[in-house]
Amino acid sequence: MGERNSHSVGLISRKSLFCLFTVATSIFIFSWFFVLRSTGRSHFIDRHLLPNSRLAAVSDNSPPLNQEKTSGLILNPPETDDIAETIREKDVGKCNSKKLHLKVFMYDLPPEFHFELLGWKSEGNNVWPDIQSKVPEYPGGLNLQHSIEYWLTLDLLSSSFPGLAGSRSAVRILNSSEADVVFVPFFSSLSYNRHSKIIPPEKESKNKLLQEKLVTYLTSQEEWKRSGGRDHVIMAHHPNSMLDARMKLWPAMFILSDFGRYPPNIANVEKDIIAPYKHVIRTFVNDSAGFDKRSTLLYFQGAIYRKDGGFIRQELFYLLKDEKDVHFSFGSVQGDGIRKATQGMHSSKFCLNIAGDTPSSNRLFDAIASHCVPVIISDDIELPYEDILDYSEFCIFVRMSDAVKGKFLIKLMNSISKEEWTRMWERMKEIEHLFEYQYPSKKDDAVQMIWQAVARKEPSVRLKLHKSRRFLWSEIGKKQVATSLPWSRHFW
Repeated sequence: MGERNSHSVGLISRKSLFCLFTVATSIFIFSWFFVLRSTGRSHFIDRHLLPNSRLAAVSDNSPPLNQEKTSGLILNPPETDDIAETIREKDVGKCNSKKLHLKVFMYDLPPEFHFELLGWKSEGNNVWPDIQSKVPEYPGGLNLQHSIEYWLTLDLLSSSFPGLAGSRSAVRILNSSEADVVFVPFFSSLSYNRHSKIIPPEKESKNKLLQEKLVTYLTSQEEWKRSGGRDHVIMAHHPNSMLDARMKLWPAMFILSDFGRYPPNIANVEKDIIAPYKHVIRTFVNDSAGFDKRSTLLYFQGAIYRKDGGFIRQELFYLLKDEKDVHFSFGSVQGDGIRKATQGMHSSKFCLNIAGDTPSSNRLFDAIASHCVPVIISDDIELPYEDILDYSEFCIFVRMSDAVKGKFLIKLMNSISKEEWTRMWERMKEIEHLFEYQYPSKKDDAVQMIWQAVARKEPSVRLKLHKSRRFLWSEIGKKQVATSLPWSRHFW
């Protein structure tokens, strides 16, 4: 009897231990499960431990939505696709709703800084022309290539006109405290082109005097003092424009053609915008002149003897001038120059864009408008919107050191197949509108693309502004102590 009772007790104890072990193991497994989820390992659980979980289809590492079906099995069930799509739409909505338009405050600068340079005369106290009645014309010829100041200013002035808001990237607002950036409407390139020479008996040029006035005006404004000029947008597209003022206004965001004549502490790709030239060659409308219809292999017409990095032009001239199917000659916009250049580019497969006095030139944008595949020979060139546009899809880049090697260029051009050239030709026709300046501006044209480039810089501007204000109260405290204590000036 005693043996039977002890056996029963032992059996009960073993059962109790087994139950206790099972419960403890279950608690441990569930604890491990929740720990993993709380430490961001849910994707591992969802994929490997819960293969039927709906969360697996919308985790960060899930395959793209609407993937192919395999052996009749739908990888993403329809209801899961709907959930994921809803999440994605919400994310996109947040991005889009955050900033539908760049909000721009524009100074009402006196007319002498902008439209008066075009010959427009102000009536009464009007600062701006009535562009709904008549738009003042910008001078033609080479002046046009640096005319971005004109197009951007017109775009802001017309931003309140009915019927145009839907296609806009920037709108003018009248309260500077609500603005993303502050726009300075000084036609600096036109000022340089027309007024950089000293006219006796004056001792300074009108261009220099306007720059001096601009610096005085800007640095006295509350908007400039508030940000130190960091959120100001200043146009200096001509390489020689703003030569006297740029050193004093360097915190601002410059809109430039390149960085060729700027030290990196004054202008650099981190804070400034590279904008396209306005092409002077006529756009090739309804272009059906494909590979076989373009008889010239390689085309260049322009100034051959240049300074600085432009020395390579004369080296290439002597290398290429006698090559078959190559047009390499001196040319200008004078006389019939533009018409001849238009015909030449429209009938050429490849167009040379060689560094001149500065790394960039208008020739690149003439080539794009002509659908002539650009061959870029400029090691230090910076290109518009290159953070979102892949130029290698429609341009050939050649290092300067390679370009001057014997037959290198000719062999390279001849090695590019008809199929590859046609692919680049088609791509140029798709993106040419990104480089078109026009008024009114249109969706994703050059004007809109520049504003979008400014908008992409705006968060970094805001970051710098916020960081600059970290010790604001400490500085205020120092000034208060310095003025209230007789010994403070020695202490500080």
